[in-house]
Amino acid sequence: MKFRVFLGFIAPSMLLMVVFIAFPLVSVFTQSFFTTSTIYENVEVETCTPGFGTINCVIELVAEPVKDADGKVITQTKFVGWDTYKSILKLNEAFQDFSWSSLMAIDFWKALRFTLVFTLFTLPLAVGLGMLLALAVNNLAKSIKGQIIFVSLLPFIITPVIGALSIKWLFIGDGILTALLEWWLDRDIAMFAQAWTLELMMMFYRVWHVAPFAFVVFYAGLQTLNKDTLESAIIDGANRFERLRYVIIPHLMPLIVFISLIHLMDSYRVFEEIVGFSSQSHVISLQWLTYDFLTLDQSGTRSVERASANSMLTMVGIVIILAPLLHKTWRDHKARVL
Repeated sequence: MKFRVFLGFIAPSMLLMVVFIAFPLVSVFTQSFFTTSTIYENVEVETCTPGFGTINCVIELVAEPVKDADGKVITQTKFVGWDTYKSILKLNEAFQDFSWSSLMAIDFWKALRFTLVFTLFTLPLAVGLGMLLALAVNNLAKSIKGQIIFVSLLPFIITPVIGALSIKWLFIGDGILTALLEWWLDRDIAMFAQAWTLELMMMFYRVWHVAPFAFVVFYAGLQTLNKDTLESAIIDGANRFERLRYVIIPHLMPLIVFISLIHLMDSYRVFEEIVGFSSQSHVISLQWLTYDFLTLDQSGTRSVERASANSMLTMVGIVIILAPLLHKTWRDHKARVL
Protein backbone atom coordinates (compact mmCIF):
# COMPACT_ATOMS: atom_id res chain seq x y z
CA MET A 1 0.00 0.00 0.00
CA LYS A 2 1.30 3.41 -0.94
CA PHE A 3 2.05 5.84 1.86
CA ARG A 4 -0.44 8.40 0.51
CA VAL A 5 -3.25 5.81 0.49
CA PHE A 6 -2.29 4.64 3.99
CA LEU A 7 -2.28 8.24 5.21
CA GLY A 8 -5.73 8.77 3.76
CA PHE A 9 -7.04 5.81 5.73
CA ILE A 10 -5.59 6.82 9.09
CA ALA A 11 -5.98 10.62 8.78
CA PRO A 12 -9.58 10.78 10.17
CA SER A 13 -8.67 8.64 13.18
CA MET A 14 -5.49 10.61 13.83
CA LEU A 15 -7.42 13.89 13.64
CA LEU A 16 -10.01 12.70 16.15
CA MET A 17 -7.29 11.42 18.48
CA VAL A 18 -5.51 14.78 18.38
CA VAL A 19 -8.72 16.76 18.98
CA PHE A 20 -10.30 14.57 21.65
CA ILE A 21 -7.23 13.03 23.35
CA ALA A 22 -4.03 14.98 22.72
CA PHE A 23 -5.39 18.51 23.14
CA PRO A 24 -7.35 17.73 26.36
CA LEU A 25 -4.33 15.90 27.76
CA VAL A 26 -2.03 18.87 27.10
CA SER A 27 -4.65 21.21 28.54
CA VAL A 28 -4.97 19.19 31.75
CA PHE A 29 -1.20 18.99 32.12
CA THR A 30 -0.90 22.76 31.67
CA GLN A 31 -3.69 23.51 34.14
CA SER A 32 -1.89 21.54 36.84
CA PHE A 33 0.84 24.22 36.94
CA PHE A 34 -1.51 27.16 37.40
CA THR A 35 -3.83 28.01 40.26
CA THR A 36 -6.89 30.20 40.00
CA SER A 37 -8.13 31.91 43.16
CA THR A 38 -10.87 34.39 43.96
CA ILE A 39 -9.88 37.94 44.93
CA TYR A 40 -11.35 38.97 48.28
CA GLU A 41 -11.62 42.33 49.98
CA ASN A 42 -12.43 43.22 53.57
CA VAL A 43 -15.78 44.95 53.84
CA GLU A 44 -17.21 46.55 56.95
CA VAL A 45 -20.56 45.00 57.79
CA GLU A 46 -22.76 46.52 60.46
CA THR A 47 -24.99 44.11 62.38
CA CYS A 48 -27.71 45.58 64.60
CA THR A 49 -29.79 43.79 67.21
CA PRO A 50 -32.71 45.33 69.06
CA GLY A 51 -32.30 45.84 72.77
CA PHE A 52 -34.35 47.22 75.65
CA GLY A 53 -34.94 50.83 74.59
CA THR A 54 -31.82 50.86 72.40
CA ILE A 55 -30.34 49.22 69.31
CA ASN A 56 -26.97 47.53 69.63
CA CYS A 57 -24.85 47.70 66.48
CA VAL A 58 -21.55 45.95 65.88
CA ILE A 59 -19.25 46.63 62.92
CA GLU A 60 -17.19 43.67 61.68
CA LEU A 61 -14.72 43.14 58.86
CA VAL A 62 -15.95 40.40 56.50
CA ALA A 63 -14.01 39.04 53.54
CA GLU A 64 -16.17 39.11 50.42
CA PRO A 65 -15.25 38.31 46.80
CA VAL A 66 -14.58 41.28 44.54
CA LYS A 67 -17.00 41.56 41.62
CA ASP A 68 -16.75 43.44 38.35
CA ALA A 69 -19.30 45.78 36.78
CA ASP A 70 -21.35 42.83 35.50
CA GLY A 71 -21.51 41.22 38.94
CA LYS A 72 -19.09 38.39 38.15
CA VAL A 73 -16.51 37.31 40.72
CA ILE A 74 -12.98 38.43 39.82
CA THR A 75 -10.29 35.74 39.91
CA GLN A 76 -6.54 35.70 39.42
CA THR A 77 -4.38 32.98 37.89
CA LYS A 78 -0.73 32.47 38.78
CA PHE A 79 1.97 29.95 37.97
CA VAL A 80 2.79 27.61 40.87
CA GLY A 81 4.95 25.01 39.12
CA TRP A 82 5.22 21.68 40.88
CA ASP A 83 3.68 22.98 44.11
CA THR A 84 0.32 21.46 43.18
CA TYR A 85 1.85 18.00 42.89
CA LYS A 86 3.70 18.51 46.17
CA SER A 87 0.48 19.48 47.93
CA ILE A 88 -1.20 16.29 46.71
CA LEU A 89 1.64 13.86 47.36
CA LYS A 90 2.77 15.46 50.67
CA LEU A 91 5.97 13.44 50.61
CA ASN A 92 7.44 15.10 53.69
CA GLU A 93 4.37 14.27 55.79
CA ALA A 94 3.98 10.80 54.30
CA PHE A 95 7.51 9.56 54.95
CA GLN A 96 8.60 11.59 57.96
CA ASP A 97 8.13 8.65 60.34
CA PHE A 98 7.67 5.88 57.73
CA SER A 99 4.47 4.66 59.37
CA TRP A 100 1.52 3.15 57.54
CA SER A 101 -0.98 5.23 59.53
CA SER A 102 0.65 8.53 58.53
CA LEU A 103 0.69 7.43 54.89
CA MET A 104 -3.00 6.45 54.95
CA ALA A 105 -3.90 9.80 56.53
CA ILE A 106 -3.10 11.48 53.19
CA ASP A 107 -5.92 11.28 50.65
CA PHE A 108 -3.75 10.53 47.61
CA TRP A 109 -1.91 7.58 49.16
CA LYS A 110 -5.12 6.28 50.69
CA ALA A 111 -6.79 6.41 47.28
CA LEU A 112 -3.76 4.86 45.55
CA ARG A 113 -3.68 1.96 48.00
CA PHE A 114 -7.32 1.06 47.37
CA THR A 115 -7.04 1.58 43.61
CA LEU A 116 -4.07 -0.80 43.33
CA VAL A 117 -5.62 -3.44 45.61
CA PHE A 118 -8.94 -3.22 43.78
CA THR A 119 -7.29 -3.49 40.34
CA LEU A 120 -4.83 -6.29 41.07
CA PHE A 121 -7.26 -8.43 43.08
CA THR A 122 -10.16 -8.27 40.65
CA LEU A 123 -8.04 -8.94 37.54
CA PRO A 124 -7.27 -12.65 38.11
CA LEU A 125 -10.74 -13.28 39.52
CA ALA A 126 -12.52 -11.74 36.52
CA VAL A 127 -10.25 -13.45 33.98
CA GLY A 128 -10.41 -16.81 35.78
CA LEU A 129 -14.18 -16.75 36.25
CA GLY A 130 -14.71 -15.71 32.63
CA MET A 131 -12.56 -18.56 31.39
CA LEU A 132 -14.34 -21.10 33.61
CA LEU A 133 -17.71 -19.93 32.31
CA ALA A 134 -16.49 -20.13 28.72
CA LEU A 135 -15.15 -23.67 29.18
CA ALA A 136 -18.35 -24.77 30.91
CA VAL A 137 -20.69 -23.29 28.30
CA ASN A 138 -18.55 -24.65 25.44
CA ASN A 139 -19.18 -28.18 26.70
CA LEU A 140 -22.95 -27.76 27.10
CA ALA A 141 -25.57 -29.10 24.73
CA LYS A 142 -26.43 -26.76 21.86
CA SER A 143 -30.09 -26.65 22.90
CA ILE A 144 -29.38 -24.69 26.10
CA LYS A 145 -26.26 -22.71 25.12
CA GLY A 146 -28.25 -19.69 23.96
CA GLN A 147 -30.22 -19.37 27.20
CA ILE A 148 -27.11 -19.78 29.36
CA ILE A 149 -25.18 -17.16 27.36
CA PHE A 150 -28.10 -14.70 27.66
CA VAL A 151 -28.34 -15.13 31.44
CA SER A 152 -24.55 -14.86 31.82
CA LEU A 153 -24.50 -11.52 29.97
CA LEU A 154 -27.10 -9.83 32.18
CA PRO A 155 -24.59 -8.45 34.76
CA PHE A 156 -22.55 -6.84 31.96
CA ILE A 157 -25.64 -5.22 30.41
CA ILE A 158 -26.69 -3.49 33.64
CA THR A 159 -25.47 0.11 34.05
CA PRO A 160 -22.51 0.12 36.50
CA VAL A 161 -24.04 2.57 39.00
CA ILE A 162 -27.39 0.74 38.97
CA GLY A 163 -25.63 -2.56 39.50
CA ALA A 164 -23.62 -1.17 42.42
CA LEU A 165 -26.79 0.22 44.01
CA SER A 166 -28.51 -3.16 43.58
CA ILE A 167 -25.71 -4.95 45.41
CA LYS A 168 -25.78 -2.22 48.08
CA TRP A 169 -29.51 -2.68 48.67
CA LEU A 170 -28.97 -6.42 49.12
CA PHE A 171 -26.53 -5.84 51.99
CA ILE A 172 -27.38 -2.50 53.59
CA GLY A 173 -29.45 -2.48 56.77
CA ASP A 174 -31.90 -5.37 56.69
CA GLY A 175 -31.11 -6.32 53.11
CA ILE A 176 -31.89 -9.85 51.97
CA LEU A 177 -28.31 -11.10 51.97
CA THR A 178 -27.47 -9.36 55.25
CA ALA A 179 -30.50 -10.94 56.92
CA LEU A 180 -29.48 -14.32 55.52
CA LEU A 181 -25.91 -13.96 56.83
CA GLU A 182 -27.15 -12.83 60.25
CA TRP A 183 -29.45 -15.86 60.45
CA TRP A 184 -26.68 -18.23 59.33
CA LEU A 185 -23.95 -16.80 61.60
CA ASP A 186 -26.33 -15.92 64.45
CA ARG A 187 -24.81 -12.46 64.93
CA ASP A 188 -25.38 -8.86 63.85
CA ILE A 189 -23.54 -7.82 60.70
CA ALA A 190 -22.85 -4.25 59.56
CA MET A 191 -21.38 -4.50 56.09
CA PHE A 192 -21.07 -0.71 55.68
CA ALA A 193 -19.50 0.06 59.05
CA GLN A 194 -15.88 -0.75 58.18
CA ALA A 195 -13.60 -0.34 55.20
CA TRP A 196 -12.62 -3.96 54.57
CA THR A 197 -16.20 -5.20 54.13
CA LEU A 198 -16.90 -2.32 51.75
CA GLU A 199 -13.83 -3.21 49.72
CA LEU A 200 -14.88 -6.86 49.54
CA MET A 201 -18.35 -5.92 48.30
CA MET A 202 -16.95 -3.54 45.69
CA MET A 203 -14.54 -6.22 44.45
CA PHE A 204 -17.35 -8.76 44.37
CA TYR A 205 -19.47 -6.38 42.31
CA ARG A 206 -16.66 -5.59 39.85
CA VAL A 207 -15.94 -9.29 39.23
CA TRP A 208 -19.69 -9.99 38.85
CA HIS A 209 -19.99 -7.12 36.38
CA VAL A 210 -16.83 -7.71 34.28
CA ALA A 211 -16.63 -11.54 34.17
CA PRO A 212 -19.38 -11.81 31.47
CA PHE A 213 -17.26 -9.70 29.10
CA ALA A 214 -14.30 -12.03 29.62
CA PHE A 215 -16.64 -15.01 29.19
CA VAL A 216 -17.90 -13.82 25.79
CA VAL A 217 -14.39 -13.10 24.49
CA PHE A 218 -13.03 -16.45 25.68
CA TYR A 219 -16.05 -18.32 24.33
CA ALA A 220 -15.51 -16.76 20.92
CA GLY A 221 -11.84 -17.71 21.12
CA LEU A 222 -12.70 -21.33 21.92
CA GLN A 223 -14.67 -21.57 18.68
CA THR A 224 -11.43 -21.00 16.75
CA LEU A 225 -9.50 -23.68 18.62
CA ASN A 226 -7.94 -26.27 16.30
CA LYS A 227 -9.89 -29.46 16.95
CA ASP A 228 -7.14 -31.62 15.48
CA THR A 229 -4.63 -30.33 18.03
CA LEU A 230 -7.06 -31.01 20.86
CA GLU A 231 -7.83 -34.51 19.61
CA SER A 232 -4.12 -35.24 19.26
CA ALA A 233 -3.59 -34.24 22.90
CA ILE A 234 -6.41 -36.57 23.95
CA ILE A 235 -4.94 -39.46 21.94
CA ASP A 236 -1.53 -38.83 23.54
CA GLY A 237 -3.15 -39.28 26.96
CA ALA A 238 -3.32 -35.67 28.14
CA ASN A 239 -5.86 -35.15 30.91
CA ARG A 240 -8.19 -32.11 31.21
CA PHE A 241 -5.70 -30.02 33.15
CA GLU A 242 -2.87 -30.76 30.71
CA ARG A 243 -5.07 -29.94 27.72
CA LEU A 244 -6.03 -26.68 29.40
CA ARG A 245 -2.43 -25.78 30.21
CA TYR A 246 -0.68 -26.78 27.00
CA VAL A 247 -3.38 -26.35 24.34
CA ILE A 248 -6.25 -24.09 25.39
CA ILE A 249 -4.45 -21.41 27.42
CA PRO A 250 -1.66 -20.86 24.81
CA HIS A 251 -4.37 -20.50 22.17
CA LEU A 252 -6.28 -17.97 24.31
CA MET A 253 -3.19 -16.08 25.51
CA PRO A 254 -3.68 -13.07 23.14
CA LEU A 255 -7.25 -12.77 24.40
CA ILE A 256 -6.07 -13.03 28.00
CA VAL A 257 -3.68 -10.13 27.40
CA PHE A 258 -6.43 -8.14 25.66
CA ILE A 259 -8.93 -8.63 28.50
CA SER A 260 -6.26 -7.83 31.07
CA LEU A 261 -5.44 -4.55 29.32
CA ILE A 262 -9.10 -3.53 29.19
CA HIS A 263 -9.70 -4.54 32.80
CA LEU A 264 -6.61 -2.78 34.14
CA MET A 265 -7.46 0.49 32.39
CA ASP A 266 -11.07 0.34 33.55
CA SER A 267 -10.45 -0.80 37.14
CA TYR A 268 -7.68 1.73 37.75
CA ARG A 269 -10.31 4.40 37.10
CA VAL A 270 -12.74 2.90 39.59
CA PHE A 271 -15.46 5.43 40.40
CA GLU A 272 -18.94 3.93 40.07
CA GLU A 273 -18.44 1.60 43.04
CA ILE A 274 -17.41 4.48 45.30
CA VAL A 275 -20.57 6.41 44.42
CA GLY A 276 -22.89 3.40 44.40
CA PHE A 277 -21.73 2.08 47.78
CA SER A 278 -21.33 5.58 49.31
CA SER A 279 -17.94 4.58 50.69
CA GLN A 280 -16.31 8.04 50.71
CA SER A 281 -15.97 8.09 54.49
CA HIS A 282 -14.04 4.79 54.49
CA VAL A 283 -12.69 4.10 51.00
CA ILE A 284 -11.79 6.45 48.14
CA SER A 285 -10.16 5.99 44.74
CA LEU A 286 -7.95 8.17 42.56
CA GLN A 287 -10.80 8.88 40.16
CA TRP A 288 -13.13 9.87 43.00
CA LEU A 289 -10.41 12.13 44.41
CA THR A 290 -10.31 14.01 41.10
CA TYR A 291 -14.08 14.40 41.29
CA ASP A 292 -13.82 15.66 44.86
CA PHE A 293 -11.29 18.33 43.85
CA LEU A 294 -13.74 19.56 41.20
CA THR A 295 -16.59 19.82 43.70
CA LEU A 296 -17.40 23.33 44.90
CA ASP A 297 -15.90 24.10 48.31
CA GLN A 298 -17.31 26.42 50.97
CA SER A 299 -16.06 29.48 49.11
CA GLY A 300 -17.74 28.36 45.89
CA THR A 301 -14.54 27.56 43.98
CA ARG A 302 -13.16 24.39 42.41
CA SER A 303 -9.60 23.19 42.81
CA VAL A 304 -9.03 22.68 39.09
CA GLU A 305 -5.24 22.61 39.39
CA ARG A 306 -5.32 19.84 42.00
CA ALA A 307 -7.83 17.86 39.96
CA SER A 308 -5.60 18.23 36.90
CA ALA A 309 -2.50 17.14 38.82
CA ASN A 310 -4.32 14.15 40.28
CA SER A 311 -5.52 13.17 36.79
CA MET A 312 -1.96 13.29 35.46
CA LEU A 313 -0.73 11.14 38.36
CA THR A 314 -3.53 8.68 37.64
CA MET A 315 -2.47 8.46 34.00
CA VAL A 316 1.13 7.87 35.02
CA GLY A 317 -0.06 5.00 37.21
CA ILE A 318 -2.05 3.50 34.34
CA VAL A 319 1.00 3.62 32.06
CA ILE A 320 3.19 1.95 34.70
CA ILE A 321 0.69 -0.82 35.40
CA LEU A 322 0.11 -1.49 31.70
CA ALA A 323 3.80 -1.46 30.79
CA PRO A 324 4.46 -5.23 31.37
CA LEU A 325 1.48 -6.31 29.25
CA LEU A 326 2.30 -3.83 26.49
CA HIS A 327 5.91 -5.02 26.48
CA LYS A 328 4.75 -8.65 26.19
CA THR A 329 2.40 -7.72 23.32
CA TRP A 330 5.19 -5.91 21.47
CA ARG A 331 7.61 -8.79 22.03
CA ASP A 332 5.10 -11.35 20.70
CA HIS A 333 4.42 -9.14 17.70
CA LYS A 334 8.14 -8.89 16.86
CA ALA A 335 8.50 -12.66 17.26
CA ARG A 336 5.67 -13.28 14.75
CA VAL A 337 7.11 -10.76 12.29
CA LEU A 338 10.56 -12.28 12.45
